[in-house]
Amino acid sequence: MNNLARVLPSILASFFCTLGVVVVSQPAMAGQPLSQRLGTQEALAGASSGTVGPQYGLFSCQVGLSVGACYDPYQMRRAYKVDASINKGYDGTGRTIVIIDAYQNPNLVPQLNTFDNFYGLPAIKLKQYAPDGLTPFVPGDPNMTGWAEEISLDVTWAHAIAPGASIVLVLAKSNMDADLQSALQYAVANNLGDVISMSFGENESCMDPVILSQQHAAFVAATYQNVTLFASSGDEGAAQPTCDGNSWVKAASTPASDPLVTAVGGTELRAAGYCLASLGCNPSTNPLPGTYQGETAWNEGPPYGDFQDFFGNSLSTGGGFSVLFDEPPYQQGTIHGGKQRPVPDVAYNGAVLHGVLTYLNIPGIPPGFYRFGGTSAGAPQWAAITAIADQKAGKRLGFLNSAIYQIGRVRQAYPASFNDITVGSNSVVEFDSLNNPVTVIGFAANAGWDATTGTGTPIGTGLFNYLIQYVSPGDGVAAIATTNPKPNQEPIVPGRMSPH
Repeated sequence: MNNLARVLPSILASFFCTLGVVVVSQPAMAGQPLSQRLGTQEALAGASSGTVGPQYGLFSCQVGLSVGACYDPYQMRRAYKVDASINKGYDGTGRTIVIIDAYQNPNLVPQLNTFDNFYGLPAIKLKQYAPDGLTPFVPGDPNMTGWAEEISLDVTWAHAIAPGASIVLVLAKSNMDADLQSALQYAVANNLGDVISMSFGENESCMDPVILSQQHAAFVAATYQNVTLFASSGDEGAAQPTCDGNSWVKAASTPASDPLVTAVGGTELRAAGYCLASLGCNPSTNPLPGTYQGETAWNEGPPYGDFQDFFGNSLSTGGGFSVLFDEPPYQQGTIHGGKQRPVPDVAYNGAVLHGVLTYLNIPGIPPGFYRFGGTSAGAPQWAAITAIADQKAGKRLGFLNSAIYQIGRVRQAYPASFNDITVGSNSVVEFDSLNNPVTVIGFAANAGWDATTGTGTPIGTGLFNYLIQYVSPGDGVAAIATTNPKPNQEPIVPGRMSPH
């Protein structure tokens, strides 16, 4: 994927691509293309959050002084109505989120401490495992740096949404398919947690069929253990790289396309910023910070998305139809006329210029707070929401997809549990290895499920209770019986995952 993205210099900053994640504040290196999933380093606005509750600084993108917007933990909790449960003590306590990533972030613990101290969050309960050995970090290596960024995003924001949950980070020795599969197998075999988050993927047809079968077998074992599985659906809309890495094709991403996994797409969230009297804003006539104000399917950059002057290529929510898995029974009646497994199942904010604030202190990157986007922001936060639901239920809810689609068919439950996203598409223009534009026409958001944002984004006040009501102990077993991957050809090169 390194030779696919093409981005013109923008007024934001210089970036270089690291397998779908972007290193900030460094000029593009020879042979490294440009992309923008990670925004520029953010500047403090010289203001604080106020006099009530936790005290923390505000950034210019939170008070209307920069392009787009950005969100802190308290804004995200309010936007998706998780804050009320957290305030009642439902914060994931007693539950464990497992995050699978590759390589390492050598400064992860002090990085998290800085974020927690800045926002007044409780100290994180974190364990790290490298079952096949920890690969030494090489500063400046774009692939390792990209995964270090991904680790930062995943762990930081799982903790931000479920601050009481324990987090287990399982690190593969590389991003090769076999190594990530080994890390997944370790997490499942040792039953390390209640929910697993995977913020990575690749064109499903590019995974070796033997490894694909092993991956599905691990998901079967996890489902029998009542472990919930989440994976991000991708950041290039309906497109995925071809297996030779030279162009783009309309395709779905694995592991998100596996029917035992809940696939997470992306939106562009519009939530209220901080209204400061010092900037001429009247707090008494404006909504509280983080108040939900609407969403569209995530699509940034020309020619189909927002902020076209700030991106040279498309960034958009992954979504489409699998060629390896048939439509599972739980989606029948929702995906009218479909015969293949469609993704995503749900969505979450993934826009870069409406991104979440994340503190980075990775060797080779100037330390500071950055805006972060991508569907990979959604998978760990959905995992955190599930940890809270598990706590409220007093047990593992396990496989969620059947309940999600059942909620989507109930007139009262659906609008109380999900924000239905009805505007936008995931059509994109990417660039091949010869810098030629490749247009991939995707899918449009519409009422109910669609192949851009699934059933929608969470409304915690209703979702927790309805998930507990509609999850059935036999859902996972029923799904296992009807989900096996079809045979596919061995790819021409060994597969590797990209963070997204």
